[in-house]
Amino acid sequence: MLVAAAVCPCPPLLVPELAAGAAPELDAARAACSEALGVLAAARPDRLLVVGPVDESVRGVYPEGARGSFRDFGVEVAVRLGRGGDPAPEREPSSQRELPPSLAVGAWLLERAGWSDAPVEGLGVAESLPAERCADIGRDIGGRAGRVALLVMGDGSACRSVKAPGYLDERAAPFDAEVARALGSADVAALEALDAGLARELKAAGRAPWQVLAGAAEGTGLSGALLYEDAPYGVGYLVAAWS
Repeated sequence: MLVAAAVCPCPPLLVPELAAGAAPELDAARAACSEALGVLAAARPDRLLVVGPVDESVRGVYPEGARGSFRDFGVEVAVRLGRGGDPAPEREPSSQRELPPSLAVGAWLLERAGWSDAPVEGLGVAESLPAERCADIGRDIGGRAGRVALLVMGDGSACRSVKAPGYLDERAAPFDAEVARALGSADVAALEALDAGLARELKAAGRAPWQVLAGAAEGTGLSGALLYEDAPYGVGYLVAAWS
């Protein structure tokens, strides 16, 4: 049963070494993420699942101890998902499955928080996955035995300004505002009703993970709190906690 959830954005720029001189611009977002992770720890889950948007080619489950890095973004920062026990022996490159960026950011947040409260695994959800399928995955997660918590990674629209990755789209701000309202009030129905086509047009990578959360939270009666909302680079970043 789902007992708590934290919703965080997943830009690699959250990692200060990558942001370099611009790192202070996301200090408030980092602080909000830490607060959300505190809510997860306080719920005392038996297991934690990190859910993030990925390309279709890398979707699926990532076990505790899975490794990732931000080498492709120009910094030698390595992460590992959860405690992972003793370091695994080196494997052949063809057998390695590195964490995709969204899950690597989630792993970095957990390492930064010193997470050791429960076993962790990752779930990469294809950004193209239909809404009902996302909710079904969430229902399966919510139906697991024991106390389950979710760390849900995902960004809002990328069309909030002319300098945004998707340029300015007047539909972006209202879309993000509705997502913020739904996350802040734990409105499961509103999240499940998000338009996948519109989200794709607005480059809102968090749509599928948010709908997984909605499915997992059905019938739980969790309450929500919005901890952060901004679009510093023309991309909607949202942080929320459900408990």
